[in-house]
Amino acid sequence: MATKEKKAAATTQDGRPSQRETTFDVFRRWGFLQTQLDPLGQYLPGEPFPVPVEEGQDAVDARGFYCGTIGVEFMHIASIEKRQWIQERMERPAPVPDQKHILTRLIQADLFEQVIQSRYLGTKRFSLEGLTVLIPFLDEVFRVSADLGVELAMLAMSHRGRLNVMTNTVGRSSSEIFTKFEDVDPRSTLGGGDVKYHVGATGTYTSPEGKKVELHLASNPSHLEAVNPVLMGRTRAKQTRFGAGSEKKVLPLVMHGDAAFAGQGITAETLNMSWLKGYNVGGTIQVVVNNLLGFTAVPEESNSSRFSTDIAKRLPVPIFHVNAEDPDAVMRVAGIAAEYRSTFGSDVVVDLVGYRRHGHSEVDDPTVTSPRRYAIIKDHPVLYLKYAKQIGVDCTEEVKAIQQVFLDEQKLATKAEHKPVLAQLPSYWDPYHGGTLTEADATLKTGIDAAQVKSLTAALTNVPEGFHIHPKLKKLFAERVQMGDGARPFDYGMAELLAYASLVTTGTPVRLTGQDSQRGTFNQRHAVLTDIETEAKYTPLEHMGEGQARFEVYNTLLSEAAVLGYEYGYSRDYPEALVLWEAQFGDFANGAQIIIDQFISASEAKWGLLSGIVMLLPHGYEGQGPEHSSARLERFLQLAALDNMQICQPSTAAQYFHMLRRQAMRQWRKPLVVMTPKSMLRHPDASSTLADFAADGFKNVLPDNAVQNPRRVLVCSGKIGHNLRVEREKRKDMSVGIVFLEQMYPFPEEEMQAALDQHPDAEIVWVQEEPANMGAFSYVMPHLKKIAGDRALTSVKRSAAASPATGSAKAHDLEEKTLINLAFGA
Repeated sequence: MATKEKKAAATTQDGRPSQRETTFDVFRRWGFLQTQLDPLGQYLPGEPFPVPVEEGQDAVDARGFYCGTIGVEFMHIASIEKRQWIQERMERPAPVPDQKHILTRLIQADLFEQVIQSRYLGTKRFSLEGLTVLIPFLDEVFRVSADLGVELAMLAMSHRGRLNVMTNTVGRSSSEIFTKFEDVDPRSTLGGGDVKYHVGATGTYTSPEGKKVELHLASNPSHLEAVNPVLMGRTRAKQTRFGAGSEKKVLPLVMHGDAAFAGQGITAETLNMSWLKGYNVGGTIQVVVNNLLGFTAVPEESNSSRFSTDIAKRLPVPIFHVNAEDPDAVMRVAGIAAEYRSTFGSDVVVDLVGYRRHGHSEVDDPTVTSPRRYAIIKDHPVLYLKYAKQIGVDCTEEVKAIQQVFLDEQKLATKAEHKPVLAQLPSYWDPYHGGTLTEADATLKTGIDAAQVKSLTAALTNVPEGFHIHPKLKKLFAERVQMGDGARPFDYGMAELLAYASLVTTGTPVRLTGQDSQRGTFNQRHAVLTDIETEAKYTPLEHMGEGQARFEVYNTLLSEAAVLGYEYGYSRDYPEALVLWEAQFGDFANGAQIIIDQFISASEAKWGLLSGIVMLLPHGYEGQGPEHSSARLERFLQLAALDNMQICQPSTAAQYFHMLRRQAMRQWRKPLVVMTPKSMLRHPDASSTLADFAADGFKNVLPDNAVQNPRRVLVCSGKIGHNLRVEREKRKDMSVGIVFLEQMYPFPEEEMQAALDQHPDAEIVWVQEEPANMGAFSYVMPHLKKIAGDRALTSVKRSAAASPATGSAKAHDLEEKTLINLAFGA
């Protein structure tokens, strides 16, 4: 019906809604409450509408559209255009899908699981049985998306159904998956690798018309929803590579369990990124593979409301609920979801409501906790048999043929000698490597000459004519010009911007995000300027010169886990960029501990996946209390092994400059964790001269060349070292040397040995601000003991504590004074 005719039918002659329109409006708003969603009929019973509805033919028609096996929540969307778009598709006869193809895919999905069950009884596999409709659903999403211009789909999912998706969707051979069950060549993964249902895979989907969509299934740990922002970041990086129109070409699709979608906070954090400038990816298809069961928890123990998807209603996105045992309805929803995402660049949520045929991990007995449900499941036929009967097809021969293929593939797997590789890294990773540091990377020179510093400074301090800069910043920029001329020492803020400028002008993109990263939490960066009259923005680093690389800096949503996960994901697919995430205060990083533990520190060991992500974590004891002192250095050092990352605490502005350039210029791609300063950002003792930027590069250890034959050498890192230097000057006590450890991991044994050998008769003392059970004490002391040999070695630190720091500024000052006195031997 044409739009004008529809409008006429919806209103009376005096412009009021017609009775039919009024009735339909009720069902559009509340029809989802009376849909038939649970295939077993146990959960989600129909609920009365909160408003009365006049029964009659109009209600019968509306009920047919909105109260069958599809329920749609969309009337919370403010956009009339989007609501009408959905109405038009829901209020038309359902299309007839390719039922033969659907049946074949259902058979393949179920028999794949059955062969594993028969051949590897008692082994965890996290079966898809009860929701095998996911396989033809994905086919339909990709078929429709391919017609709409999608060339690449980025997929993420939890472990349930992952092996099935790998084989039947991504296109890995079933023999590869069966080989994983054979667990061949265990010595190849000693101390590393991951279980089969966590690893990623790559492949290609080919539509019936011959159109191809590359598929990338992301690796994911058991922290189910943690992969959500990682996939979003990877998608953004891929879209950046595709260039103009990329949001139409790269489709992110995330599959969730119902209990995880409702229960894990990172879901809400990631959904909130949907329309934010630094994070938008043109919409994501969010698929809840809904068992109506989370391990042993039933829906009323997992959800506070009717649906696990209700958390998505905070956003103006449609939510489709569909009975997973009505494959034709599922295909219809798949097509609508793909079209909606493409048309509006919006997220869309699809809730596939089914069941879980076995226990949580197939070896678990679910009848103990859900006896009634599993009594129903015991006699419930598999979906392909139900569907074959529904469409009037005898599938006996097809079942035999498909089963034989899987059995042959399983037999082939028993003869395998090596673990299969399921994913192919893109070619842009070819220049980069993990493993151990090479000589070329270790001796890389990062210095730039004075002429370059001056030229870059001029561009960094240039403001467009007519732009009204804040008076304080006008003064700061004048000081920065003096820095570039060599007339004033460089502080951290200017050294950092100089590093970024030197990189973007030579072709290295830079992306920096954090809750206050444009200005800087400590008012130190000012990468983005605000016109004080119009609030227009200007970013000097975007205007360094023709042909420069991209510079991005975003103030982020108030999230650590989702934002760090996103930036880690971005770094995974843009290795040539310097990608940085900055915590507002370093200890806030513990809000992203899952991302740090499961991805950043372990992805190379578990999955062979590299990242050059940089974490900037403000750290230092200035009497600001327990929550604004420690970035929990000890936690990162505990995670450090096998050269999996770098942990640094640069003590001067120039050291910070060289460290950032080193990270970007090396081919060695490892995460970099940086303890950045707070009070030292502008402190004269941490500033650097123009000549320091021309040095060869970052020094892992700063020796003390200013003393001779000292009685003791204090080894330290960061702010406490500068405090000790100030105290030494005050005391005029040159019998104490001070050595700065700038890189803690990998520990620079040779450089530290050389620095200490300059003072062979001195006692060695490790000094730290943190309590004895925190900081670097437990990590550094064994290394120093090895280097010291027979020399005296001791340490100075705060007493072990449950909290990182005192909440009293005066108590802090007393502790600091005591630390310094002990360090000097008083």
